[in-house]
Amino acid sequence: MEIILYTLSEFVFVTLVISAFFTSMLTASLGAGGGILMLGIIAQIMPPQLIIPIHGIIQFGSNAGRAGMSWHNIDWKVIIAFLPGAIIGSLIGLLVLVTLPPAIMYLSIAGFILFLCWGPKLPKIALGTIGIATASLITTFLTLFVGATGPLVGAFVKQIHTDKLKTIATFAAVMTLQHTCKIAIFGYTGFNLTPWIPLLIFMIISGALGTWVGLHLSKKLPDKYYHLIFNILLSVLAFRLIWQAIDMLN
Repeated sequence: MEIILYTLSEFVFVTLVISAFFTSMLTASLGAGGGILMLGIIAQIMPPQLIIPIHGIIQFGSNAGRAGMSWHNIDWKVIIAFLPGAIIGSLIGLLVLVTLPPAIMYLSIAGFILFLCWGPKLPKIALGTIGIATASLITTFLTLFVGATGPLVGAFVKQIHTDKLKTIATFAAVMTLQHTCKIAIFGYTGFNLTPWIPLLIFMIISGALGTWVGLHLSKKLPDKYYHLIFNILLSVLAFRLIWQAIDMLN
């Protein structure tokens, strides 16, 4: 499946580079939100067949930069548990020939986010190796079709850690791994990365600057306010998914 090439205007190029800065700053400071915001921006200016692969590449750069800057706070046990599920989920996604209804996926993701944010804390078994691997498999599969599953992964990681910096760092590393699998799958199906390299270089640099600013802002935000703001932000993103699903069904 060869994906059609697309030429960017100078205005779109600059818009995406600036967006990379602000969306990376948002995620680095509050823990989530930048990925789905970037997805919305891309959806306004690019053909449908390019939205998810380009978003995946951009988010890989953003999350890799954030993980690199906060590597000492990463929970590597979570990463090791996440890896098998990410690989299996991406391979299952490759085998699926028919795209599942986006509205159903959006509603399911939104419902699970709201449950993780405001419902009872998950049992320890769900936060162990098997639970993490299962969540990894499901979210990696979904990201091939709906793009931004970051809020869902973020809500799950938040259940594992109460420490703000550890949550942000581990979430960034997990998403880097997930986007790596996504890029590999789209590359296998015929997506040509080469024409996008100049844009991606500028966006990764811009995103790294935004991450640096966002990480410094996050250190000034008290932990007791951070978790409340994080839950509210995730809930807003969940309601946005519900709104999109309702619009699709009408």
